[in-house]
Amino acid sequence: MSVRFTTRARTGAVALVVAAGLALGVAGCGGGSDGEDGKPKDSASASKGNDPNPSTQEGADETLAELRGEGGLTLKITSAARDAGGFVTVNGEIKNDSSEPARIPVQASGNETEIIAHGRSLGGATLVDSASKKRYYVLRDTEGRPLTTTNMPRLKAGESIPVFMQFPAPPTDSSEVTFQVPTFASGTIQISG
Repeated sequence: MSVRFTTRARTGAVALVVAAGLALGVAGCGGGSDGEDGKPKDSASASKGNDPNPSTQEGADETLAELRGEGGLTLKITSAARDAGGFVTVNGEIKNDSSEPARIPVQASGNETEIIAHGRSLGGATLVDSASKKRYYVLRDTEGRPLTTTNMPRLKAGESIPVFMQFPAPPTDSSEVTFQVPTFASGTIQISG
């Protein structure tokens, strides 16, 4: 029984280290000076004036793709950004457009045993780079958990939840990729950065 306890403690510690590393990596990606005078260039995502409300920020409602799924579900991709760490983070929102409650289909998790063991997720999502003829799968941590939204709840009619997925980054000259997730239509998205 003590071995089982140790394994759980190690799993929690690894998850904490991975989460902290991801948070630091994301936080560290915002700075940088691209201007000739050492000052950062203006960004399209900078807020108008001093308004901290993200809904009034430019590009806050940008949609790269809107993919229809089963049971009235819609996946709206709002960003796909290349990060300095060598990965691409895709953000979006899943909404239940039907008049009945709906669940994210179990097929969206993919068919890999390690990923399925961690609950409903978007672990089956892929990016396809037609130019280099490569398919990129959702990244996983050292415990096999997919680096994507997991344990998604049942959605009431009209309800939506934010989602994210992280993939290895395609070559920098590949900015247009096809995004796919089982049970949803596929769509072409542009990777920024």
